[in-house]
Amino acid sequence: MSDKLKLGIPKGSLQNSTVALFKRSGWEININSRSYFPSINDESLDCAICRAQEMSRYVEDGTLEAGLTGKDWIAENKSDVHVVADLIYSKVSARPARWVVAVAGDSGITSIEQLKGKRVSTELLEHTKRYFEDKGIDVDVEFSWGATEAKVVSGLVDAVVEVTETGSTIRAHGLKIIHEMMETNTQLIANHDAWANPKKRKKIENIALLLKGALLGDKMVGIKMNVPETGMKKIIALLPSLNAPTIAPLYQSDWFSVETVVASSMVRELIPALLNNGAEGIIEYPLNKVI
Repeated sequence: MSDKLKLGIPKGSLQNSTVALFKRSGWEININSRSYFPSINDESLDCAICRAQEMSRYVEDGTLEAGLTGKDWIAENKSDVHVVADLIYSKVSARPARWVVAVAGDSGITSIEQLKGKRVSTELLEHTKRYFEDKGIDVDVEFSWGATEAKVVSGLVDAVVEVTETGSTIRAHGLKIIHEMMETNTQLIANHDAWANPKKRKKIENIALLLKGALLGDKMVGIKMNVPETGMKKIIALLPSLNAPTIAPLYQSDWFSVETVVASSMVRELIPALLNNGAEGIIEYPLNKVI
């Protein structure tokens, strides 16, 4: 077994976000469009690109030792892999993506039980078949090569099983969601033999630590401000913090420098409140990682 960890990078919709996430975590991945083996600024890693739909199979059989793929594709392939970490990339929605069952907007079908004997199209073929079988609903499930939503509109199938975050694309195609089948998100997975190897396990754990730190850092910002001693209690009461804010006296002054970390979604309401309660010189800055 090579000392290098063989790491899978997902090709397709996850590729750019994965490369960007690794960059924030400290790794530069350079992908050549004519090669399936990206370079990376880490001599202990060998990278390969494959589709997320296939990643778990290659990690399971040891062709790759770790990789990033969707929880949905692990379920689709029934892969026996070690799930190291959940990694939610989306900036569109606060929740993971969902695989849902959808029918035409004007259809009288309102539940999956009413799909008995009907045709369903999806890319998540095997998992969908097992799902309906477990529910005791006899449906004809067929594989879709793409443009899945359009097949309902054109009358080729009665329903689709499709992935969505907000449901807006499905509604835009004139469909309605009648059932949520499963939630999914990106996961860092490992081959069991690699996970049992202390050196490789440590490397995988370090990758997970930094990737999760970068994801958390993307959702938070640092806030720094000057606060008079007389207004300190009011300002501290306004500040959420991972622990407690950092407070340092300003030179030859009864003012203090106050610094903390907050969720980026809070800033638009927090900064005006801080100003109204006496804070001055407020600085907001991005965070690369929060660990």
